[in-house]
Amino acid sequence: MPRLLTVAAAQTGSVADGALAAGADSAHAMLDEAARQGVRLLTFGELFLTPFFANRLEEDFDRWFFLDTHEVLLGLREKARRHGMALVLPFAERAGDGWFNSAFVYDENGREVGRYRKTHIPAYFPAEGPGGTGSFEKFYFAPGAKLEVYPVAGTRIGVQICNDRLYPEASRVLALAGAELIVMPIAFSTYADPEQRSSIWEIPLRARAYENGVYVLACNRVGTEGPRHHLGRSMVVDPRGMIAAEAGTQAPQLLTAEIDLDAVPAARKKFPWWRDRRPDLYRSLAAPE
Repeated sequence: MPRLLTVAAAQTGSVADGALAAGADSAHAMLDEAARQGVRLLTFGELFLTPFFANRLEEDFDRWFFLDTHEVLLGLREKARRHGMALVLPFAERAGDGWFNSAFVYDENGREVGRYRKTHIPAYFPAEGPGGTGSFEKFYFAPGAKLEVYPVAGTRIGVQICNDRLYPEASRVLALAGAELIVMPIAFSTYADPEQRSSIWEIPLRARAYENGVYVLACNRVGTEGPRHHLGRSMVVDPRGMIAAEAGTQAPQLLTAEIDLDAVPAARKKFPWWRDRRPDLYRSLAAPE
């Protein structure tokens, strides 16, 4: 009997500053549509409720961060619970111990099963040309300290947020801990080099899936937001590294796919990295320098 699971990436659009209510309404509509399609696990994209504010430097950044008790977050969690749907809910988190780029994980009964905080915080210099805004996340976010696996919807998932996907060591940690699916909330922009950025989008998603024998559920933002153009192309990748479903590049979209979790052990049997890996040779990867 196949272990079938319907998953979804809620690819949302650009966000204007101060448009929290409109973004929440759109998110509720996507959750309702996902329920009609039988989705059991859904993720939104990175920081989907706010503009991607980390592309600029502003000292007055408090308005983009939420406590975990914020009414919008609680409302989305409750909507997912009523639909019996597990939810990965990313947002800019204001907590007692810091300010984080986070994704909270709720099971299909609405119980919080984990809080993932982005572990690899980037900072990129601006480039010449339209959209070359750079990224200043290190000014806003502290790095998370955990790579954990969470039980939801009859499977075990890990979470990596945007830049995290570029670090294969973290994905391997999640696979070794039993993840069958890695959920990746993303805000990927074409910056000042649309041709190159568009061409590399799928590479780390497919690589992380293939080299670990896991599904990848990647949810990106879409549309133009000020000088920044988000690519869209949210994606489901199977454990063989093949694209199982892909969203468009022009508009918000609920991307759904039915996946067979039995494909995970099958892929790992054909590519037995767990058998042939040599951790005795990799100790330098864990060294501070």
